[in-house]
Amino acid sequence: MKRLLMIPFLLVLFTPIGAQYYLRGEIKDNRGKKLAGVTILLQSKGTVPFFSGKDGDFGIPLTKSTDSITLSLPGYETTKTLVNANSFQYLILQMLPQTARLYQKNLASVITNLNPSETIQHAGMGESYSGLIENGFIKAAQYPETGFSLNIDKAAYSNIRRFLLNDMYVPVDAVRTEEMLNYFSFNSKRNNTSKQFEAVSIVTDCPWNQAAKLLLVNLAAPQLNLDQIPPSNLVFLIDVSGSMDHPNRLPLLQSAFKLLTANLRPIDTVSIVTYGGNVAIALYPTSGADQQTINTVIDSLSANGDTPGENAIKVAYNLAKGSFIKGGNNRVILATDGDFNVGQRTEKELEEMIIGYRTSGIFLTCLGVGMGNYKDSKLETLAKKGNGNFAYLDQIAEAEKVLVKEFTTTLFAIASDAIFNIQFNPRMVASYRLIGFDNKKDAVADSTAFLSGGEVGSGHAALALFEFIPADSMLTDPLARINLQYQSVVDSSKQIEKFTILPNYTPIHQIDSASRRAIAIAAFAGVLRKSDFMNGYQYNQVYALAATACNPANKLQNEFLQLIQKADKIYNPVKRKKPRNE
Repeated sequence: MKRLLMIPFLLVLFTPIGAQYYLRGEIKDNRGKKLAGVTILLQSKGTVPFFSGKDGDFGIPLTKSTDSITLSLPGYETTKTLVNANSFQYLILQMLPQTARLYQKNLASVITNLNPSETIQHAGMGESYSGLIENGFIKAAQYPETGFSLNIDKAAYSNIRRFLLNDMYVPVDAVRTEEMLNYFSFNSKRNNTSKQFEAVSIVTDCPWNQAAKLLLVNLAAPQLNLDQIPPSNLVFLIDVSGSMDHPNRLPLLQSAFKLLTANLRPIDTVSIVTYGGNVAIALYPTSGADQQTINTVIDSLSANGDTPGENAIKVAYNLAKGSFIKGGNNRVILATDGDFNVGQRTEKELEEMIIGYRTSGIFLTCLGVGMGNYKDSKLETLAKKGNGNFAYLDQIAEAEKVLVKEFTTTLFAIASDAIFNIQFNPRMVASYRLIGFDNKKDAVADSTAFLSGGEVGSGHAALALFEFIPADSMLTDPLARINLQYQSVVDSSKQIEKFTILPNYTPIHQIDSASRRAIAIAAFAGVLRKSDFMNGYQYNQVYALAATACNPANKLQNEFLQLIQKADKIYNPVKRKKPRNE
């Protein structure tokens, strides 16, 4: 009993005599969001840092009632103010302008100074896909300049393939033309080994509109060899929830990650985080040389439980931060069917969460799998806001293409915040429309939405395709001028490269087969989307065009021809006559 009575006495004895006050409060940003992890410095404590908790709250013992407090957090203005421990403190951190922009809706493309009512718009709906509004024709005399975000997303093509091979109609909003073009390589003639982008342009006929012409601009990014790639710090974030218990989900991902592991180097680092029922660190940072250990962990995964995706993403980013390689390829690779049913679930909630990690220097790659409850819109949102890219794996061959053959393009960025701006010459162009890079409905409706730059991978060839109506008198002036702006991932410098587009018209039957194939892919996308701009163009016409540009001996090109025929059969079934009864 005496010992129990001694405890309060000892607590008083060993409590610092001067700790008579307790400073409590919470920290929010100017949007009202509670901020965790804010660094707190108090004048009376010197350089000893304190941090706000997960709900933005803090509690710190003081020796006096008033003190000077300094708050700092990446992406926010550092704030210094006086605080009083006699009252609860409500503190606000102001977002830096570049941080505030991240919370605005992103546009895939934009027409400078355009009033949305002045463009022809066609809406598409999709239950599991972001609703898109197709770009319409714009008068060059009024709005000569347009721009779009460069990226290396290629999920749409393999996802469309999955629908067609299963004899299913393709959701209109699953058809994203730029991703279908990204799926194919259009710089096979050369590898750009320079330090800058290269641009090649072609003006040719428009197969579905005799009054129009097509402008193709092929923008080739610098190519890095595998041995030139800096060390990679990769975190595999793998969904092992109950919905992943299908052959085309978790087992497919296990095979995919083992293919990727086989190409790792000793200088690379791999960690594995899983979520299903709970969040677990299955593998702490491990050298790429220890492939057996990595593969053993991958093989041990099994699907079970709900989907706490929110907490899993937080754990993965924290793990990536812990093993961050300065100047390296720091990346979280999220692999899931996108069905987050615990924690933050909506696109907006996921957007809010992922933005906080964007300034950390950690990129995000999203790999989608599955069908039925596949949430394309959520993964697309995460990839765009996470400064990363997005692919859909429908088969092991696709995993090999994305994670092995295109390793440097998919997983190593040479440019971020990349924006392609083009200014048409009204003396040469009466009106134009950008094919692909269609905007989400909510972004178009949001007056604060802005054009956010994208990520470009090593050696990636980005293809821009415009349909335009020539001016009445075609001159020999430049057709357009291009400004490409981006941030170098290598040295963080801001870069601007300029190109001039000449009216170098070539009939469509005389252009190179790769460019003709790109036009056929865009035509296929337009017919699948039931675009009014296709003027009744049919699948058999798409096939006839593609057949002149595809090599049947090339697996991907031959598959493209087969998909066109497959779509024709699904959308235009032949009505067979019933046999007569004899």
